[in-house]
Amino acid sequence: MIKATSLSLLLGAAIGLTPAASHADNLFGTENHGSRQDVLRGSITPERAWWDLSHYHLDISVDPKSREIKGTNTMKYRVIGPQQRLQVELQSPLNLDKATQSGKTLKIEKDGYSYFITALEGQEVGTEQEVVLHFSGNPKVAVRAPWDGGITFTKDSNGNDFIASSNQGIGASIWWPNKDHGYDEPDNGLTMSVEVPEHLVNVSNGRLTSVDHNKQKKTKTYHWKVVNPINNYGVNINIGDYVHFDEQYQGEKGTLDMDYWVLRENLDKAKKQFKEGKRTIEALEYWFGPYPFYEDSYKIVEAPYLGMEHQSSVTYGNKYQNGYLGRDRSLAGPGMLFDFIIVHETGHEWFANNITAKDIADMWIHESFTNYSESLFLEYHFGKEQAFEYIRGQRINIANQKPIIGKYNVHSEGSSDMYDKGGNMLHTMRQILNNDELWRETLRGLGTTFYHQTVTTEQIEGYINQKTGIDFSLVFDQYLRDHRVPTLEYFLKDKLLQVRWSNVNPKFTMPIRVTIAGKEQWLKPTTRWSKVEINQANPEFVVDPNFYVNTMSILGH
Repeated sequence: MIKATSLSLLLGAAIGLTPAASHADNLFGTENHGSRQDVLRGSITPERAWWDLSHYHLDISVDPKSREIKGTNTMKYRVIGPQQRLQVELQSPLNLDKATQSGKTLKIEKDGYSYFITALEGQEVGTEQEVVLHFSGNPKVAVRAPWDGGITFTKDSNGNDFIASSNQGIGASIWWPNKDHGYDEPDNGLTMSVEVPEHLVNVSNGRLTSVDHNKQKKTKTYHWKVVNPINNYGVNINIGDYVHFDEQYQGEKGTLDMDYWVLRENLDKAKKQFKEGKRTIEALEYWFGPYPFYEDSYKIVEAPYLGMEHQSSVTYGNKYQNGYLGRDRSLAGPGMLFDFIIVHETGHEWFANNITAKDIADMWIHESFTNYSESLFLEYHFGKEQAFEYIRGQRINIANQKPIIGKYNVHSEGSSDMYDKGGNMLHTMRQILNNDELWRETLRGLGTTFYHQTVTTEQIEGYINQKTGIDFSLVFDQYLRDHRVPTLEYFLKDKLLQVRWSNVNPKFTMPIRVTIAGKEQWLKPTTRWSKVEINQANPEFVVDPNFYVNTMSILGH
């Protein structure tokens, strides 16, 4: 799904880079500071820009013994520009065996793990087309999922195969061929047909539409359907000795089907722990608006790793306990009041799956808002005091070594501070706005304004500035594009108080709430010293701790 507003820019880029035999070669004359593969992967190349995804049908078989995946991905697309070569990705050791269109085998050129396929003639603008990608091989085995992505092959306690995909960052092309860039999602969703040994179950995204049993081969094929646009890294397979239970939630858009797929051995524990699912949907609908995928249902699926935000198929491996593997990431206490994986990964349904960053450099849009959702969950169910204590405690995890936003067009993620620092940035902005109802309206409005869209940081910033009536541009620049934390320096002696911001960009300014002599007031420091009127000598001076800033007394008092 390509946003219409960016289409002319994409086509302009395509036309400007058309002459070379391999259009990708032209991308390396710019200052991108990335490898050739990083640029091919991270750029909206001319071979990507001219076709708009409308649907994927991933039809595969998974053999647990040989660890082989083979099958096809049928890509349907709409032609939106004059071109004929398509770019897709498939990472080794998997092989793209061939590509066909209208039954004819197409020419394929390989550059790293990017493949350039020459479609048949007749790719006229406005027409609907289809290419079938045939692939096979042994996919990369995840060493430390989900951080080191790939396919996890393991066994449950009863000796049954337990297999799952996880590929954020490394990309969906680690196990299936696709247009592996965040800017384009299939407008009409995805269907999946996954063949597994008959004693196992495959759980994927969306709704289960049918199961075929091939008694001769001793396999079953599970057919799943997603009707909404879906980001490719949110597509998943989960294979194991699953059992199923379900419930319904009466939410903002009506009845939400909630399905739970867990290993047979963990059914009793899951029925208790997964009550957190309803509580999470209830809290996040309050803050963010309706769950974005009612048509595709909501699922929690047990996985052999910690968890991931696969769209409508949240994977779970938190060992049926509260906290993050039984501990509080904030070290403050409130983190033990909820199951971190259920809340965090469900939060991604709004930010990552509903609103998706076009470029991986803007991954903060996924992680900062979702990190913040943990605090909002606590506020909804346990109150502000617990919520604010939790988000302040998360500052212990912040490194402040490089900017949160990565490099554009080179498949470059920013700092892992996009989680805790990004969440604290949003918490700080809420304090500046000082209007909780408008803040909630702003959060809910994001989901409405950018419903099922891929976006840029500039779009998110612009919306928040417009909706709140406050220009947060300097705040965004400081917290997202600079690694330094603003320091409020103050000089206090007798009845003289002066303040300024340091450790910031030269033009930085941000209002801040302080308490002077027991009286709360707002200051508006800049990077230059400014005097503050005080009526008594050496009063107590306290900065509101809900602002993520450093403070320094010049005199050391």
